[in-house]
Amino acid sequence: MSMETSNPVRAFVLGFDGVPWGLIRRWTEEGQLPNFARLIEEGASGPLSSTTPDATPLAWPTIATGVWPDKHGLYDFQHLESSYSHRMNTSADVRRPELWDIISPSAVGNVPMTYPASEIDGTLVTGMMTPEMDKRFTHPTEFGAELKKTIPDYKIGLSWDEFRDRPDEFLEELSTLLDNRRKLMRRLMEEQWRLFFFVYTAPDRLQHLIWEDDILLDHYRELDDILGEVMEYTESRDAALFVVSDHGFGPISQFVFLNTLLEREGLLHRKGGDGTRGALARLGLTKDRVQGLLSRMGVSEKLLVEHLPRSVVDSVAAQVPGEHNLYDVDFEETVAFAHGSGNVYINDTIRFDPGVVTPEDVPAIKEDLRSMFEGLTDPQTEDRVLKVHDGDELFPTDPRSPDLVVKGRDEYETAVSLTRDVFRDSGSKVASHRPEGIFFAWGPSIEQGTTTTDANVTDIAPTVLHSLDEAVPSDADGRVLKEIFHSGSKPGHRAVSQREYGESGTPAAVEANFDDVEDRLRGLGYME
Repeated sequence: MSMETSNPVRAFVLGFDGVPWGLIRRWTEEGQLPNFARLIEEGASGPLSSTTPDATPLAWPTIATGVWPDKHGLYDFQHLESSYSHRMNTSADVRRPELWDIISPSAVGNVPMTYPASEIDGTLVTGMMTPEMDKRFTHPTEFGAELKKTIPDYKIGLSWDEFRDRPDEFLEELSTLLDNRRKLMRRLMEEQWRLFFFVYTAPDRLQHLIWEDDILLDHYRELDDILGEVMEYTESRDAALFVVSDHGFGPISQFVFLNTLLEREGLLHRKGGDGTRGALARLGLTKDRVQGLLSRMGVSEKLLVEHLPRSVVDSVAAQVPGEHNLYDVDFEETVAFAHGSGNVYINDTIRFDPGVVTPEDVPAIKEDLRSMFEGLTDPQTEDRVLKVHDGDELFPTDPRSPDLVVKGRDEYETAVSLTRDVFRDSGSKVASHRPEGIFFAWGPSIEQGTTTTDANVTDIAPTVLHSLDEAVPSDADGRVLKEIFHSGSKPGHRAVSQREYGESGTPAAVEANFDDVEDRLRGLGYME
């Protein structure tokens, strides 16, 4: 491009969920993705390190805020309560302002964890974790009514698990999803904006179920075509373009069940009669209501278990989205447990009620847990299968954060269901997340052919803000990627300015029926 020393007046952030750096590099070098190749030649590029764990509900808020999860507050799709129950995280739980809260006007579409829609200066359509397309899935609300009329088949997401035996039908549905998402993007392009932030989640959905080069390449060619359209659009509006993914991807073959391992080591205990609480929860009864109702009826849980066939109890419990791995644990006898995407908590008396571990015993137990997880080997291969991260290092500002984050090595994927065996074939889930995503920048002020230096997801918000001559949050964990800017441009020579933006959001349960969301998360393999 010839505009390398000019200054952008707008910024477009194009998100591709789950796209790994390795595939883009390989296919651009082979000449398969011409528009991605243009980004590399004419702009800045490089791998983008994700959050730990490398998961959607942590990474997109981090991209949008510039801070790690201990500051923005989301460690998973669900918030773990002190009573061991959980509720769905929503936009109200994000504790730091996101880019669209700072830059105005903004056009925002399909970004995960944005429901209910914030009242921004601009237009917002929520993404993953939207329970239904109600009056809170768009701002302004009348935009939602228009969307339903103009794109009647519009969907928030697609549960790949429903199509595990019908790959051809799945690909057709995914193509329709992508087409309708693109229609929404084009409609938002008609709005006034300084920030355009739009995410395509289709690649993530596809790759969980299918990890075959020819099918993936067909999809990536569609993404490349979308990219070409966006490049033409941003160039006509003097906008800098930033292309990012929240994490990468790679093949998996085995699940490693962390809670089952903790049980095997005597650190976690099940309640008598696996699954009873999960079965009752499926009938709409919360933990407290279960206890009260059983007591009033004079019926003990033990009695129910004794009169229900084990197979019935377990099969029902297995259908409770994300609940049974908590409701089946006897926390009064449990030292540590896993929740969500490999987050491991020591059951201490400060964070949990009733906790059983005194605060002074936590450091020693954490070291024992680290040794146990790191020492686990696959009985078939004798390979070590887990890598362990210290929660205090990952999340230093939040005393209630996970103690450890445990992830699988290579083709091993951690899971948290209480199962009979520690290891199990991954089945129809053939691929999953990896830490290395993508970063590209292109347009006014971007130096041609540059590469980033150790870029991570916290760097996106500061870099976008700086590109538009906006101050960076003073508590940002990321840095401005100054190496991508042409020295003759204003972002290239201007010093980074900072300001206090304060906290935002009001962490609280959003009144909505999230049953369908939980079903979709199960279908996507994110909950068990």
